[in-house]
Amino acid sequence: MSEISMSGNLPEHTATALATRDVAALRQAVAGPVLLPGEDGYAAECATYNLNSPLEPAVVVGATGEDDVRAAVRFAAGRGMPVAVKSTAHQVTAPAHGGLLVTTGRMTYLSVDAQARTVRAEAGVRWRDVLPRTAEFGLAPLAGSAPDVGVVGYSLGGGQSPLLGRTLGYAAGHVRGLRVVTADGEVRRVDADSEPELFWAMRGGKGNFGVVTEIEFDVFPVTRFHGGGIYFPGECLAEVLEAWRAWVPSLPEETTTSVGIQRLPDLPVLPEPLRGAFVVHLRFGHLGPAAEGERLLAPLRAVAPPLLDLVGEKPYTAVGEIHLDPVDPMPYYDRSVCLGEFTEKTVETLVRLTGPESGCTLANVEIRALGGAFDREPAVADAVSSRGAAFVVFAFAVGGADRADALRGGLAEVVDGLAPWALERGMVNFLSPDEATDPREVRAVYGPERYDRLAAVKRRYDPSNVFRFNHNVAPGEG
Repeated sequence: MSEISMSGNLPEHTATALATRDVAALRQAVAGPVLLPGEDGYAAECATYNLNSPLEPAVVVGATGEDDVRAAVRFAAGRGMPVAVKSTAHQVTAPAHGGLLVTTGRMTYLSVDAQARTVRAEAGVRWRDVLPRTAEFGLAPLAGSAPDVGVVGYSLGGGQSPLLGRTLGYAAGHVRGLRVVTADGEVRRVDADSEPELFWAMRGGKGNFGVVTEIEFDVFPVTRFHGGGIYFPGECLAEVLEAWRAWVPSLPEETTTSVGIQRLPDLPVLPEPLRGAFVVHLRFGHLGPAAEGERLLAPLRAVAPPLLDLVGEKPYTAVGEIHLDPVDPMPYYDRSVCLGEFTEKTVETLVRLTGPESGCTLANVEIRALGGAFDREPAVADAVSSRGAAFVVFAFAVGGADRADALRGGLAEVVDGLAPWALERGMVNFLSPDEATDPREVRAVYGPERYDRLAAVKRRYDPSNVFRFNHNVAPGEG
């Protein structure tokens, strides 16, 4: 294919050529900035949310629109360079060494069709941009727990809403269409009628098949919810987890919940009871009347005196207040696992591994209850791999590369300890750079039948594996 290896290492003479002849041509072809390592603006253009997962491509193109994306992909593919894509960089799997990075943050076009209840958004749009716009029309998207996350990456990885998911399913199932630049540099309109196999694969297969320049998705007539979080002392972990375990099966699909076992930093941004505290963060979102929400929540409220109770009636635009995910970039390591069940023994195991006597130093171990519409196939099938999982666990440990071994060891202790209830399939949006690192593991995440179908789509649209800086689906054999 070229002198660039599949590992993404760019030979020195190729890098020199890029710095002279080729980059000049690329700069002529695109309207946005084209930057090389060491140049002003390169570091900012490549910045990531996880400071332990840097992006260090051979060249980065700050795309201003679809034409820039198309020119960048054609440039890279013509020289045998792999391509990475960054919107908000909340999930970075590889540093993109030797590759071309396309950043989409300048692509911020957003329109709402209130009559059709759809939104069209360019690749750089975040949920924080969508929420106030749709609220003007009394509509709501299937946004995730963190409004700072990009719409496209979240939706292509499935998209698990902490409020609408149990009634409407994964966000991927409500994508109407995509505009995609594929590895051949062509722009394709991808939907259920045009390119149906690619449409199936991209919704769940994340960034394996091309660069999405625009996404169209459904929004729904929701304006408010009853919810938020309750923080209990960490010493009450066993009681809260056991009560939560017994309570979850009784909840209607209009209610979504999770629990975070958190060791919070001592920072002024946190309210006084939470600074430097070990807490259990109960998250709750209910779409029905406030009185019904209060009735449903009463058994959990009675478990222990809370440190802080933030549950109340809120506008849908406050969906981020359910989880209160951190916004600022930080160095961390993470792991995830889907569970088939959450039993009394699971509770005992988590208390032993993360409780007050455990010596655990992880910043957060959260357990999200799924079920409801998360288990149902959408009207137009997609490649989401976690459908049918009962729970997903996501854990992260904060610290730099100098503590990598210890932090990864702490994560492994918790995740491996949950092995008796673990599923092989995983939630793609929660996969870390340390997970699904080879074809066998990626195949396990998707399941054999789904993976083989994805690999066939990959073979058709990206036979040279241009888009491989991800949890990679390799092109299938012809």
